[in-house]
Amino acid sequence: MPGEHGYILVVDDHPTNRLKLVLGLKAQGHRVAEAENGRQALDMLRVEAFDLVLLDILMPEMDGYQVLEQMKSDPVLRGVPVIVISAQDERESVVRGIELGAEDYLPKSFDPVLLRARIGACLEKKRLRNLEQAFLREIQFEREKSERLLLNILPAPVTARLKQHSGIIADHFEDVSILFVDIVDFTPLATHMPPTEMVQLLNNVFSTFDALVDQHGLEKIKTSGDAYMVAGGLPLPRRDHIEAVANIALDILACASQFVRVDGEPFQVRLGIHTGPAVAGVIGTKKFIYDLWGDTVNTASRMESHGLPGKIQVSQAVYTCLRESYRFELRGEIPIKGKGSMLTYWLLGRQAAA
Repeated sequence: MPGEHGYILVVDDHPTNRLKLVLGLKAQGHRVAEAENGRQALDMLRVEAFDLVLLDILMPEMDGYQVLEQMKSDPVLRGVPVIVISAQDERESVVRGIELGAEDYLPKSFDPVLLRARIGACLEKKRLRNLEQAFLREIQFEREKSERLLLNILPAPVTARLKQHSGIIADHFEDVSILFVDIVDFTPLATHMPPTEMVQLLNNVFSTFDALVDQHGLEKIKTSGDAYMVAGGLPLPRRDHIEAVANIALDILACASQFVRVDGEPFQVRLGIHTGPAVAGVIGTKKFIYDLWGDTVNTASRMESHGLPGKIQVSQAVYTCLRESYRFELRGEIPIKGKGSMLTYWLLGRQAAA
């Protein structure tokens, strides 16, 4: 039977008793170690993995009760089963030992049949307990893995809310900033690249953007083809969301040049920013995503799509909020699809410190 034989620690201050137990246990196929007092037993338990302890109660210096108390208060040792050893007239000692957490008791007559039965039962309990703990660890590991995967899809506060209830999540935010980034001429470029190289390039680019999102404390919303969307001010509001989005836009523009196109042309991105109210929520029951809706989203997308390579185009609202601390160049009024004529600016950089 699995777990029939184990590594057993015999704790008794009487050499004769220890010898009887050791010989009997070895005859049954167990590995055996000896301790002549409670302190030595605890020291051995802390450095070796025993399957069972046979523990005498009445010992000088540190008795079996004290050993049990320390074992059961130790997160590592509390799972090691203990059988207390008692004389025929030590019934009260046995009862107290059981109350302190011992699994069973063994009379000092050491009957071989009883010895085998008691120890076999305890080792089987230990084996089943070990299996249970292994299953629990596996469940915990899978739970944590699922948690990490979920956090890669949804913002942490949204994940926490989904765990509490399964209803629709839809929040209105009065003031958020949104950045769209698009890789210039990626579609014709991709037609001349093997699929694996194309995906690898996108992965390298977007992984770099992901690192910047974490660095600036923003929320990546999604990627769509070669487009990348970032938001600031949600799902948790922050006062400096416009500054944070402006800063990441400048950093993305600066780092884009580190990537190399296979056709030898310079790698370029086009960026657009707008700020205002938006609705955010989770949609779908399969492959669900956290997404944003509203005119602010559409306008930010238009800022990018109507921009120029290597430029960050921003709306009048963004310029008004940041003109004291950032440098801009007036682009002027341009026709925006679905919006009509809009006054826009190029974001150039931060103002030099005074």
